[in-house]
Amino acid sequence: MKNFTIVILLIFLAACSPREFEPPEEVKTILELAGDNRAELEKVIQHYKDEGAVIREEAAYFLIGNMKEHGYAVFELIDSTGNPVDFNVLDYEDYVGLLNGWDDIVRNRGAIHFELDTMIRDYAAIKADYLIRNIDQAFKAWEENPWAEHLTFDQFCEYVLPYRSSNEPLEEWRTFFMEELAWVKDSLNDPTDPVEAACFVNDYIKSWFRFDPRYYEHPTDQGLKEMLNVKLGRCEDMTNLAIYAMRSLAIPVMSDFTPYWANTGNNHAWNAIFDKNDSIIIFMGGEANPGEYELGHQLAKTYRKTFAVQQNSLAGKLEPWEQAPPYLDKNNIIDVTQEYVETSRVKVDLNKGIPDSINFAYLCVFNSGKWKAIDYTRFHGSKATFSKIGNGVAYLPAFFYDDEVIPAGDAFILSDSGQVVNKNPDGSNRISVQLYS
Repeated sequence: MKNFTIVILLIFLAACSPREFEPPEEVKTILELAGDNRAELEKVIQHYKDEGAVIREEAAYFLIGNMKEHGYAVFELIDSTGNPVDFNVLDYEDYVGLLNGWDDIVRNRGAIHFELDTMIRDYAAIKADYLIRNIDQAFKAWEENPWAEHLTFDQFCEYVLPYRSSNEPLEEWRTFFMEELAWVKDSLNDPTDPVEAACFVNDYIKSWFRFDPRYYEHPTDQGLKEMLNVKLGRCEDMTNLAIYAMRSLAIPVMSDFTPYWANTGNNHAWNAIFDKNDSIIIFMGGEANPGEYELGHQLAKTYRKTFAVQQNSLAGKLEPWEQAPPYLDKNNIIDVTQEYVETSRVKVDLNKGIPDSINFAYLCVFNSGKWKAIDYTRFHGSKATFSKIGNGVAYLPAFFYDDEVIPAGDAFILSDSGQVVNKNPDGSNRISVQLYS
């Protein structure tokens, strides 16, 4: 009986003592990559071990374990010889003036483009105090705001907890907005409604921030400090600003985007929110509230940005020598097209010849005078099957080779009812057209 009591006591003490479990494998990988900054990440883990805060330790593992591709991207405008070009969007009165200024530079210096200059990885730079403060403030908001009570831990980790939204500089946005928006909690008719809370916050953003197309040519995603100063930005800045303000109050918001519109130029990003029934409602940070916003053009594919690494992403499937088109090469996006439009599954023939060492085919829409990739699949033989693509759109199957989109088959139209209408060019029957614009 005495030995049995001792065994029970030892089990009890072990259960009550701080956990000594090994971190998950993905966390170990980040700790190895962190180099001189490893001690900062280990401080975060040890802090929650010492507190016995198991759920916050798990939150720290989520952030650290998914940190690999996150960081602050610094771009530089360079000319065709690789020399930097001095360019400030606010030096121009409006977007037309900016375009004219851009053309003047091209005439004098040849083609210019933005190129990644520096990528400051979070695992190599983030400090323990910053990460601990972010985690504690996120939990405080989750625990104290009734509109967040319905969130699962997984939803909290993905749509409240992250300390960044894109490739912006790291800043103390939670502290600012928790103080700035403390009044929201006492303003609601239904304190359990995250959508009502989001409307109050978005009305606040709309009172001082607006869209400005000049920021299409701004070299970086803005941080909060810059946005508070200039009060202007592009759609990415607007979605980020809404995410900062709302996640600081544990309002579960996200950023959805289409790589390229299917019936006009450019692309777009916007916000979405979980209501208390876990339904998705879209809105535009700083422009239109949930229930008031409609997308203006045709969607062929829609993705949602995540903080977590998506193991089934294209980025995780590419061989070391393979390249992927812009936007599709990210490992932290998920396909949510079916939440927005009617979709179909299509099998296409790759009859234009397959380049060596190519494993994936892409599906393109016609955007700004070029075919641009919006989806991918691994092809088999000379066939490729694309799933969950928007109806009512013209497509071109393609390969991505030597940084170029090249046709892999004939274009087709996917009708509104999901029927494929092939478009085979007839080179012997040509027509003339006059272009006015």
